[in-house]
Amino acid sequence: VLNKPRGLVTTARDERGRETVYRCFDGEPMGWVSPVGRLDKASEGLLLFTSDPAWAAGITDPASGPAKTYHVQVDAVPDAALLARLLAGIEDKGERLSVSAARVLRQGQRNAWLELVLDEGRNRQIRRLLSAFEINVLRLVRVAIGSVVLGDLAKGAWRPLTADEMQALSRSER
Repeated sequence: VLNKPRGLVTTARDERGRETVYRCFDGEPMGWVSPVGRLDKASEGLLLFTSDPAWAAGITDPASGPAKTYHVQVDAVPDAALLARLLAGIEDKGERLSVSAARVLRQGQRNAWLELVLDEGRNRQIRRLLSAFEINVLRLVRVAIGSVVLGDLAKGAWRPLTADEMQALSRSER
């Protein structure tokens, strides 16, 4: 489990020379590991790594993989109608984009934090979905994959998954 900082790309090497998530493992004797899914450069939070491609495929499988939970700061004050529209979803470039759960965590006069849950992750899904409603993402943090939570893991820090977490992720957690 890595707490991916904003600004790093989720790849082993970047053809444009940008810093990658592997910077967080510098000097660690762990062997080859690969990210399970992705978080874009502007996103942060929980990112899993594994040396088992079959296990990773199970986690990222849209039909059986665990739900992913995000805390998203937006430049709007959402109402119940917006939350319903996020659940109903939209069509964007031939893809159906929606969330399986949405709630307001807290709000101010001009922005708010939402908790959004995805059953499957499509490229920049949350950003594209909110953009369709003319809402900009100010910050996007993945806080959980299934029952594995980011908790108080510091940015750029990592920890091994526990045996219980590995087992829970291997089962469907939807």
